[in-house]
Amino acid sequence: MITKISSDAMIFRLMPERRAWKELQFENLAWNVERLKALLPEGCSFMAVVKADAYGHGAVPVCTYLNRIGIRAFAVATIQEAVKLRKAGIKGEILILGYTPPQEAYLLTSYDLIQTAVDCAHARALNAAAPYPVKVHLKLDTGMHRLGERAEHIDALAALFTLPRLRILGMYSHLCAADSQEIDDILFTRSQISSFLRTAQVLREKDCDPGKLHLQSSYGVLNYPGLPLDYARFGIAMYGLLSSPDQKLLERVPLRPVLSLHARIASVRDLKPGETVSYGRHFRAEAPMRVAAVTIGYADGLPRSLSGKDLPVLLHGRRTRVLGNICMDQLIIDVTHIPDARPGDCVTLLGTDGSFTLRAEEMAEKAGTITNELMSRLHIRED
Repeated sequence: MITKISSDAMIFRLMPERRAWKELQFENLAWNVERLKALLPEGCSFMAVVKADAYGHGAVPVCTYLNRIGIRAFAVATIQEAVKLRKAGIKGEILILGYTPPQEAYLLTSYDLIQTAVDCAHARALNAAAPYPVKVHLKLDTGMHRLGERAEHIDALAALFTLPRLRILGMYSHLCAADSQEIDDILFTRSQISSFLRTAQVLREKDCDPGKLHLQSSYGVLNYPGLPLDYARFGIAMYGLLSSPDQKLLERVPLRPVLSLHARIASVRDLKPGETVSYGRHFRAEAPMRVAAVTIGYADGLPRSLSGKDLPVLLHGRRTRVLGNICMDQLIIDVTHIPDARPGDCVTLLGTDGSFTLRAEEMAEKAGTITNELMSRLHIRED
């Protein structure tokens, strides 16, 4: 359920009457898109990566807004994600980055989707199974060794251009260490770039048109700008975030987080000295305290590994912390210094309240992960 709160502020609130919810600040999304587009060379188009439900932000509302501001190229992980977007009325190219079983090739044509050929065998299987010509982008393995045909397999790649039911519209690879400024990683990334561009050139020399080329994701653009390519795939940066705090970047962009996360106080109670909180009794009150139970937990995607890490939250424009272990659908916060805390009050876990702002990069670091994982795990339940 998505409720529009204010057309002027462009704020969307997901599940506002529920126990926990996300809010999307779409003017921040537009801000990020424009600043990232400014880094691209002429002729390079913006491709929005919206897999994993748009990194937990909500793929349909995010893509609907991106369509509204002129974005016409999207990338998802699965055919199910792609079909969902088409059924929601999303216009433009939708590229499936992951594997699709050949027996589902009919869906690619039914919904006008572009499928990644994850290697030559997959490309041949799609050609054999497809009732009509399917649009594909060839994936090259330039060193990540996850998906893609090895870039040096030129003859095998060239043979794909003769298959009658494949419409090869593009070719791409992925820079797996573009976020690093370590010299070995920089040299590795440069070798990936050279390998990709060399393969594209050799294919052209064999009269095989690889179509639209793309190689960079967010960090590929931020650390290796200006590459002569047709698309840049923006994921985490489009949502106003970096994977980790304080990363060294060649290009610094003033990004604005799109998502904020909130829940409600369910109950407030007093603790006596020596009393404990939550499972495992890991937090013990050393003095009289007042605590509140809040309606969000690890089943909503908040990592349980944040337990005992003094996770900050905001209440009434003041900063406080989570106490003890995070439960499946609740957590407990210290409200000793917030005497006006009441059931029903809004608690902010990500976002701004008063003069304080809590960012996903810091939460992810406390959890021992990256923002990409943290955000994509946020699935607020409707019960």
